[in-house]
Amino acid sequence: MFDQIENDIISRMDSSIQSYRSDMQGIRAGRASPSMLDSIKIDAYGQKMNINQIGNITTPDPRTINIDVWDNTNVPFVEKALRESDLGINPMTEGNLIRLPLPQLTEERRSEFLKMAGKISENSKVAIRNIRRDGIERIKKIEKDKEIGQDDSKKYQSIIEEITSKRISEIDSILKSKEEDLKKI
Repeated sequence: MFDQIENDIISRMDSSIQSYRSDMQGIRAGRASPSMLDSIKIDAYGQKMNINQIGNITTPDPRTINIDVWDNTNVPFVEKALRESDLGINPMTEGNLIRLPLPQLTEERRSEFLKMAGKISENSKVAIRNIRRDGIERIKKIEKDKEIGQDDSKKYQSIIEEITSKRISEIDSILKSKEEDLKKI
């Protein structure tokens, strides 16, 4: 019984952490990286798609990202999505090739990225805590239904707290790493 709840909590929390990692990769730290574009969705073929599903993404140098769009009709959609993104990048288009020159990180932009990273981190922590709350409520319901005793209930709740603490500290270490990355460039 508890194993199912524990596995569910762990998989949901791990999924949140994975999403958090992906969001943090979208915050650039001076070097061009295709993962910066992961959070951008394009309206193509009647649905939302990732950029890597409609073109090749390359980084010819540390300050440039190139997107070679496979279908000419999608170029304006990619351009629009890039302009509307919070990356602060101005795309330059030459036929099917879209160049994204990354501007030098200013102190102001750097502090914006730090704030953004903090906000993403806090949202992820809230998500983890919500999963913890759901798990504890499920344990309390099982206890109330007399399927487990009070001692087992307390033991399971403390296990859930341990799982939560590990995930929260993982989020903190990812944030710390990203902050150091942003500050040293």
